[in-house]
Amino acid sequence: MTYSDSDPGENQTISSGLILVGFSYLGEQQILLFLVLLVIYLATLLGNLLVILLVKLHRSLHTPMYFFLVNLSFLEICFTSGSVPQLLVHLLVEEKTISIAGCAAQMYVNTIMGLTECCLLAAMAYDRYAAICHPLHYTTIMSGRVCAQLAGASWFIGVSLEVAQTTWIFSLPLCGSHHIHHFFCDIPPVMKMICADTSNISILGFFIIAFFMMGPFLMIILSYVYIISTILKLPSAEGRRKAFSTCSSHLMVVCLFYGTALITYLWPNSNTTLENDQIVSLLNTIVSPLLNPMIYTLRNKEVKGVLSKTLEKRRSRLRTI
Repeated sequence: MTYSDSDPGENQTISSGLILVGFSYLGEQQILLFLVLLVIYLATLLGNLLVILLVKLHRSLHTPMYFFLVNLSFLEICFTSGSVPQLLVHLLVEEKTISIAGCAAQMYVNTIMGLTECCLLAAMAYDRYAAICHPLHYTTIMSGRVCAQLAGASWFIGVSLEVAQTTWIFSLPLCGSHHIHHFFCDIPPVMKMICADTSNISILGFFIIAFFMMGPFLMIILSYVYIISTILKLPSAEGRRKAFSTCSSHLMVVCLFYGTALITYLWPNSNTTLENDQIVSLLNTIVSPLLNPMIYTLRNKEVKGVLSKTLEKRRSRLRTI
């Protein structure tokens, strides 16, 4: 299906609201998509909140790995809540409008959370490196202060850089069509609407991707080169299995996050359609935050043990009532 932009004049500055075309091409099937996404969104909130509560309530989980996991779960709640509620509303209404301020707010949340997650995943990889490659010095290397500094640096980088980039983007005039062929205000479709020189913003965007998205990714790869090298030197097969199991959840989350992100932002535009772009973005926006808590709970004996104990205590209380 093609979309026609009925705005008179390509150079007319946009000062009112914008239209998120989103999944309009689905027609009546948008109701079905609404139901599916609503269930996934609620499950995402419950799953990540459950992880946060379990870690906070049980002292046995007060370790660096779970400290970072709490940060990741909180980040995922914010990330998916930045665009999914608006999408759910738009799937039910005819006029899929959003104010320029609302569009900017969406971009702030999604870009900040996305960049922060890149840095946070690198911090989690460093934690696994310290635990496996330097087990005798682990408590010293990953002290509470160091963990707080790594998490704080991740949030600082995400907030400072993306507030600067998004503010710069929306300080420039938007012209032409009011239609954004996406379900949320992402950087690429909004950049196409700017009727001013965007070369400097593009340079900043390249700098952010190269140093603060791919940089952490390279750090993760380097960490796992050392981790795998150390694990392969372990004398027992059981020791190697246990060491690999402590890293498998983090590796799966890294592959899921960077896989969808790289396809979304680095795949050549000529090889994709608008519909495919939106599907990949949907995977990154709602499926990844849903799967992350499942990966860490279903594949982690400590979390499963704490969860089963919590449920058993709950059942015991109910029996006594």
